[in-house]
This record gives sequence, structure tokens and C-alpha cells, in this order.
Amino acid sequence: MIKVENKRKRRQIAVVSIVVFFLLSSVFYYESLFKPVDNNSTQKEVVIPSGSSTVEIAKILRSNNLIRSEWFFILRARIYDNGVQMKAGKYLLSSNMTTDEIIKKLKDGKSMVDTVKFTIPEGFTVSDIADRLQEMGIVSKDKFLSEAQNGEFNYDFLKNVPKDRPDRLEGYLFPDTYIVKEGTNEHDIINLMLSRFDEIYKSYIKGNEKNVGLSTDKVIIVASMIEKEAKIDKDRPLIAGVIYNRLNKNMKLQIDATVEYALGKHKDKLLFNDLKIDSPYNTYLHYGLPIGPISNPGLKSIQAALNPAKHDYYYYVAQSDGSHIFSKTYIGQLEAEKKVN
Repeated sequence: MIKVENKRKRRQIAVVSIVVFFLLSSVFYYESLFKPVDNNSTQKEVVIPSGSSTVEIAKILRSNNLIRSEWFFILRARIYDNGVQMKAGKYLLSSNMTTDEIIKKLKDGKSMVDTVKFTIPEGFTVSDIADRLQEMGIVSKDKFLSEAQNGEFNYDFLKNVPKDRPDRLEGYLFPDTYIVKEGTNEHDIINLMLSRFDEIYKSYIKGNEKNVGLSTDKVIIVASMIEKEAKIDKDRPLIAGVIYNRLNKNMKLQIDATVEYALGKHKDKLLFNDLKIDSPYNTYLHYGLPIGPISNPGLKSIQAALNPAKHDYYYYVAQSDGSHIFSKTYIGQLEAEKKVN
């Protein structure tokens, strides 16, 4: 009787194990094939060499983080088989594509023929971006700036940005490397960059503005100043702390980069008369934040704006190596200036 009971228990355990294995396999199969790796819409240039086998293609896709599993990709490609082979070529693929979408694109042979890649560094202004893209023959600078100011773009983070603000999209064209088809118009390029910012907004900014008690727009204004002032990553949260300390004490920010933005050019040394320029961006003239961002900040500056260092510094001065000396008092600032001059 005991042996029979043990056999029955073993059978039950075996059945449960098979069912659990089947369920887990089904979930893994679904996750591997029908869910994208993530929601990142940024396209990557992927080259499939001539004569590549399905196994080799799977390795290429996995190394680019475009599929979850090489084995399941191979399995799906064989199930998907309709007598048409995946074709060699250059492709624009993104990790928000499903496995089936990637397989279809490779089988259709919709390879990238005429594309152009461009990189926008952190701290570029909208005008800098327009200059670079015009130099590369991608856009007309005038059309790009006009579209940036007047174009219709539907993103939550733009809802509280005044449409009549000078350089309306300053701060929101996220610095990154982009690949676009030749002939892509100004509106679509701007929208692509805003879409990349939207990913950053949803992943890092949304809901975290409460850390500093500011709106998204004001966080980006702070981040844009940090981007122009900081050259070394460790200084970013420290500079952020100085900005917030001065705001809390109702002190003028007196940030040189805001004057340069108002002047429309970089100067190695600002003159006394430069500090008097009548502009809502001039933080030597006006209290509080400038009316808008003064650059397009990268992620590290945005994170610093959201998570400033806690300290008692109210001043800083740049050294020749790009780092800064931070001071608590104006007298300390004068002593620091003597050291670097």
C-alpha cells in the first residue's frame, strides 16, 4: 500500500513538474519572440554580411541587444520559413521591434540604402545643432530653427513650455547619435530627437522632479546650466548644489554661461559690460532661473539637477584642468580666484 502511494506521489510530482516546465517554457517563448527587448526606439545600423547563416545572424542581433535569445530566434526563423531567405545588407533596427518584425524586415530585404549618421554632443544649443546638420547637408538651418520654434510636437514634457519663448525647444533635443534616411525633413529629425528625450523623461525625470521641488522645465533649465559649467562629472552634482543654495538664499546665480547664451557666442573671458546685457537669460542681471534652458543637457547633468549634492558652498571657480574650487564665502571665492589666476 505504501509503495502504491509513493508511486502515485511520484506521478503527481512528475505531472506537476511537466506542467510547470511547459508553463515556464511558454512564458519564455512568448517573452523571447513576441515582446521587444525594451522600448528604446533609437535605430542601430546593423550589417548582415553576405552568406550569413541563421545562426550567424542570430549572434549579430543578440550582440546588438536586438533579440532576447539566439536559440529562440533561430527556432522562430525556421517556423516562419516561407521559402524566402533572410538577406544580407545594412539595416536600421531598434530594440523595440519584436522578433517577428526583425525577421520580416530581413526576409523582405528592406535594407538601409541611403542613410546618414550624425552625433550631437552634450551642451550643444539648438543653433549649434542646426549649424552642424546644415554643414553635413542634412537640413536647412533656417528651416530647422523655424520648425523648432513653430512646429507642432505632441509630448507631455512640452505642455508647460511657453510656445512664445525664444528657442522653445532648447533643452529638449537630446544629445545622442542618430541615423536617418537621406532626405528626412527638419520636422522628422526634430521629432526623432524629442522622442529620444521622451525616453529619458519617462525613465529618469518623470516623478523625480519632487526631489528638488521644480517642474520638468525648470529641472532642464538647471541641467542646461550644469552642462555648460561642468567639465568633470564629479563636479556636476556640486555645481547643482551651488545653484540650489543660491536660489534658496535668493542670491543671483551669476553664471557666466547664461551671459554667453544671451550674447550668442562663447568668450574666454567676459567683460564687465558683457554682464550688463539686457536679457532674461542674464543671471547677473536677474534673480532666479533664466527664462529657458541655455543648452541641451545630457543625462549626467539631468541626474545632477535632480540629485544635487548637499553642501554649504555658494561659489565656485574653474581651474585650468576643467575642475572647480568650491567656496562657502565670497572671501573664500576671492582667495580661490587668486589661486587660478
